[in-house]
Amino acid sequence: MSKAIAANIFSRVKAFIMDMFFIAAPLLYIMTYVVLNGKDEFQSNQLAIFLVWLVFGVIQSMFFAFKAQSPGYRAQGIYLVGLNGKKANLLIYILRYFFFITTFIIGGSFFCFFRKDKRNLHDLLAGTIVVQKG
Repeated sequence: MSKAIAANIFSRVKAFIMDMFFIAAPLLYIMTYVVLNGKDEFQSNQLAIFLVWLVFGVIQSMFFAFKAQSPGYRAQGIYLVGLNGKKANLLIYILRYFFFITTFIIGGSFFCFFRKDKRNLHDLLAGTIVVQKG
């Protein structure tokens, strides 16, 4: 049986970019061209922008709550789990997303470069860790 180790930073970045394409891009397209009447209306509608990122966070959190992986994490072979090594509940993953949004502004996503366990500020606050099989 292999032990889980902290996922490398490059895999996490690639997973994040993939999730932007798999989850966020379709939501942005639907909001811009199906719900609204094009990019100008989307860009001037702060509620629409907020709703897209809220729905993105809920969808990604649901992936984590049910499988411990979003599509991007699955492609990279990494998992988002609680510190006990098991899936956390949906509320924890939603809180993690909220912490990501709020701490990104102050550089919370750079903590992983200075910590042995590679956890970012939003992971510290939510009690989660991104791992890969060792």
